[in-house]
Amino acid sequence: MTDAAQLTARLIQCPSVTPEEGGALVLLRDLLADAGFEVTRVDRNGTPNLFARWGAKGAKTFGFNGHTDVVPPGPLGSWTHPPFSGHLEDGVIWGRGATDMKSGVAAFVAAAVDFVTETPPDGAVILTVTGDEEGPGRDGTVALLDWMTANGERMDVCVVGEPSNPNTFGEMMKIGRRGSMNVHVTAKGVQGHAAYPHRAKNPLHALTRYLNDLIAAPLDEGTEHFDPSGLQIVTIDTGNPASNVIPEKAEAVVNIRFNDAHSSASLTKDLTERAAKISAETAVEITLDVHVSGESFLTQPGPFVDLVRGVVREETGIDPVLSTSGGTSDARFVKDHCPVVEFGLVGLYMHQVDERVPAQQVNDLKRVYQKMLERYFA
Repeated sequence: MTDAAQLTARLIQCPSVTPEEGGALVLLRDLLADAGFEVTRVDRNGTPNLFARWGAKGAKTFGFNGHTDVVPPGPLGSWTHPPFSGHLEDGVIWGRGATDMKSGVAAFVAAAVDFVTETPPDGAVILTVTGDEEGPGRDGTVALLDWMTANGERMDVCVVGEPSNPNTFGEMMKIGRRGSMNVHVTAKGVQGHAAYPHRAKNPLHALTRYLNDLIAAPLDEGTEHFDPSGLQIVTIDTGNPASNVIPEKAEAVVNIRFNDAHSSASLTKDLTERAAKISAETAVEITLDVHVSGESFLTQPGPFVDLVRGVVREETGIDPVLSTSGGTSDARFVKDHCPVVEFGLVGLYMHQVDERVPAQQVNDLKRVYQKMLERYFA
């Protein structure tokens, strides 16, 4: 039996702060190869990734996606135990990545190794593990999926091992995610003396009018599987140190988390039209620079969702909520490849100082994953 909690501790001891690999993928490569997986490093632009397959190419395939990179630990002196110690005490594993998400990777790797060793399936198991989930995300899971397409590899379904439960193991699984986009707004006017405003064009007045227009009414009231979309103004800047000067330029950043009532294209069109209207009325030029992190998506309830939900219910005694809450994850890339759901541990301590996870919960997650594999190939 492969000990998922022990593997979690060993992975934590690999200092894999994005974009460093830290030895985590080497550890997984050796473990998977010893179990008969065909393992390939898929690095792109210096970003480390790992692809592993057990079984024949083209067979019925269950896939997993996860990441071994972690966010920086912050002040080392604030940690009860060193962040890369993988310290185990009183049944708790401490360290950066204990929750997000070296434990999820360890649980599925342990489940997959034991499953193919003890009960070799009539099919294939694929693991895609990236070192670039916490970073820009351009050369991580995207690179793995590009490589798979080029090499004729395919998953029929996929579980992403991100922490999916807010407080209790088994209470929630993710069947979709909201889209996310950042909009950098620039208003350019004419600089002038604050005592002579008729000789200037105040970009702040136009900008605040525009921002007020954006927040005056909700984007929507929510949809069947999604909460209402959210629009948040996160910065307003002028760089103007003088109280008697009307600045030439003012800027703001707006973050939008949107449901399946919208796309990034439809939102961009709406925001651009509003900007053009206020620009025409104020003679202040308002321009937008839009960066999209991902579109909203939903894996419709059906056989795969039912399989995962049923296994979680049987193994935990809890019927998990089908949720689309939270931020983004690499599931936003996988959804273009195959049906995808997310199920993992409780995310209570992710990205915090003293990140930690109960060892028993990691072993429980391994048991859930192994049961998913058994049920899928039964």
